[in-house]
This record gives sequence, C-alpha cells and structure tokens, in this order.
Amino acid sequence: MTPGAPAAAASPSTAARDEAAGPRPMRPLPGRGPAPPSGCVPTVSDAMVTGVRLSGRGATVAELRVLFAGGHVHAALLVEDGVLLAVVDPADLDGAADLDAALPLGRLRARTVAPDARLAAARDRMLATGRRRLAVVGADGRLRGLLCLKRTGRGFCSDRDVRARAAARRGRPAG
Repeated sequence: MTPGAPAAAASPSTAARDEAAGPRPMRPLPGRGPAPPSGCVPTVSDAMVTGVRLSGRGATVAELRVLFAGGHVHAALLVEDGVLLAVVDPADLDGAADLDAALPLGRLRARTVAPDARLAAARDRMLATGRRRLAVVGADGRLRGLLCLKRTGRGFCSDRDVRARAAARRGRPAG
C-alpha cells in the first residue's frame, strides 16, 4: 500500500517540510458510526482518525525514514489486506540498514487499542507512556483507524484536521 495523508494538523514549519516531501493522498479506512447519544461514555472509535498513512508488508527502513522525516508522523502502520501487521516508531529504525525490511522492527503490543475502549482510559494510557498514536484495531485484527493525541494532550486530532492540513499543503481551503 502507498503512504496516505497525515493524521493531524501541523504547524506551518512542519507543513512546509511535508510539502517538500511531496503529496501523500489520504486512504480512508472503514467509517466509524454516528456520534454517541448524549450521556454515553465516549469510546476510541468516537475520536479516531480514519484518513491515515499506510505502508505495506514490504516497506523498507529507508521508506519509513522518509515518512518520519517531516517530524509529524509518529507511527508507521504496516497493513496487508486491511489487517494491521505492525506499528513502527522512528526509534525502531535506529541501527537498521536502509534496505532492511521494516516489518520485523515493528510490533503491536502496547501500540494498539480496541475501538470500543473508553476514550478517557486510552488518553490516560497515552499520557502515562508518552505515546501520541495508537492504532485502532478490531478483534479481527483489521485496522479501523488511528487515535492521535494532540501535542497538548488535551484532545485528539480529527478527520477534519487531516483534511484541513492536506488542503493547506495544497494551498487550498479545506472543504
């Protein structure tokens, strides 16, 4: 699979770096349901981003280094036929050769969350571990989206943020 769009809004300097890297079209994931009724406990699926960058099983270390070069991408999602194979962080690439396969360097443990998990619990976990991205994976192993904690730790990036950032890169208003 080819890389898609970034998962969150960026500062102008980050957007400029991403623009230099070239366009990255979004690849939407299966949609989430409607917003929960008032009084319901928010879940991860209520806040996840569905337009995320994806890489395939054959991604190399060099390809992921390019993906991480803009400074905005915090996790690479390696997916095949909709199933999440691994989440690779930039630090996972330390010491690896550019031509090495990235898949063996990634992992799923502590890098995923269920779509029906309580959003507040996921946020607390992310803050406690310093992790700003969790892949949202169903019981069947299929990638549903990405939970993206904003830099402030007070909220989550949305699909709307992703569209606005992509439009800003292209020099057009979001719509």
